[in-house]
Amino acid sequence: MPKIKMKSKRALMKRIKITGTGKAMRHHAYVSHLAANKTTKQKRHLRKSTSVHKSDYKRIKFLIGK
Repeated sequence: MPKIKMKSKRALMKRIKITGTGKAMRHHAYVSHLAANKTTKQKRHLRKSTSVHKSDYKRIKFLIGK
């Protein structure tokens, strides 16, 4: 009888990219609308991706099956 494996969460895999060094990268929130209220500096920083916090990394790694 084969061992049953958990499927990876496809929605999360579309949002998280694993780098070559193993870090999980994500995009910032608060970008999609109400941009007129945000400063240019704020919008510029939100465009860049950032790494997932180390407290969330273990959970994300489990959900995407890596």
